[in-house]
Amino acid sequence: MFSIGDFARHGRVSVRMLRHYDALGLLRPARVDPATGYRSYTAGQLARLNRIVALKDLGFTLEQVATLLAEEVPVERVRGMLALRRAELEAAVAETAAKLAQVEARLRTIEDEGHAYDVIVKQLPATRVVELTGVAAGFAPEAIGPVVRPLCAELGRRLPAADVTPSGRLMCYYEQRAEDEVVVHAAIPASVGVGDLNGLSIADLPATRAATLVHRGAIDGVLPSWQAVVRWIEEHGHRSAGAQRELYLDCPADPAGWVTELQEPIG
Repeated sequence: MFSIGDFARHGRVSVRMLRHYDALGLLRPARVDPATGYRSYTAGQLARLNRIVALKDLGFTLEQVATLLAEEVPVERVRGMLALRRAELEAAVAETAAKLAQVEARLRTIEDEGHAYDVIVKQLPATRVVELTGVAAGFAPEAIGPVVRPLCAELGRRLPAADVTPSGRLMCYYEQRAEDEVVVHAAIPASVGVGDLNGLSIADLPATRAATLVHRGAIDGVLPSWQAVVRWIEEHGHRSAGAQRELYLDCPADPAGWVTELQEPIG
């Protein structure tokens, strides 16, 4: 048998919490010394302790935990509930990380005011692309990101079965259709032959002059670079004249290593 201190250590909980569980009737000691009042536990009681902690971490109150334990919830059900909770926590972590990236991008934009960027004017040729489209509720990162990522992934999945020969790099371009509605195009240049395009559409992008800037780093932090392009356009007497494009030059597994050319058609 183990003292309450040793049992707490093996169960990775506090002695105070074990006393609390005892008071609530959730986990009684295997033995209480009548003379000293010292509590002792067995190794077999770790299984019940694990269930208590797991259910509490799922968000159940201790009163609800007591009810579930009394009903002897099967291990498989507890495992399923824990898996669901893990997925919820992972989603929350991902959402927080995305928000932090957006905050960092705004801070960089403020810090970079007045910083010179290497904007280059290029002549973009007319290009035929195959594409998939989706709709985002505005240009905010939290609206664009959830549309762009699955759209690009789906385009990649459909290409092998399509009668298409890619002739360039993946790109996205964006069209404002309404005040809070942006059409997102995930596209790739292609020599399109006759045949089944596996649900892909064909679009012809017109030849245009564009102000371009190479953005290095995660696409979630692209805001300072795009705003630098816009400032350059205004400062040099141009105007925006078409859908913004992002040409993905290099996309390693680590988003920090991404290289993206931003292209803003100008008139």
